[in-house]
Amino acid sequence: MKKFGTSLYGYNKEDVNNFVAEVIKEYESMLNNLKSANEENKKLINEIEHYKDMQGSFNKAILVAQDASTQIKKMAKDEYKTIVEDAKKNASRIVNDALLRAEKIERDSEELRRKTIILKRRLRQEIEASLESIEDIGEN
Repeated sequence: MKKFGTSLYGYNKEDVNNFVAEVIKEYESMLNNLKSANEENKKLINEIEHYKDMQGSFNKAILVAQDASTQIKKMAKDEYKTIVEDAKKNASRIVNDALLRAEKIERDSEELRRKTIILKRRLRQEIEASLESIEDIGEN
């Protein structure tokens, strides 16, 4: 606590004025510090709000990405199923075509065997007829 010197009419005016000036300086300094602290506080609050907004945006972006991922997975699965079904259909068609060709080749082969047998018989008959003609020539 400050003690003031006394004079004829009370306290020493210069001491009191100096003290009041010090109090005013200290008060102004504290007021300026308080204003700076308030401004810093407002700035930090604004930054916090900004970061909260960013967090909300990030959360929304994550949800959108998760939805997109789910949709892409579903589309890929559907496409996979379609490709497998098409492959099975094509495989069945290819097998059926191969079986039909094999049956046709087998029929053609059988027809060729029959024609070969018929040709052999005819040749044999022609040869036998020619041999008989040759034998008849020598006897006459």
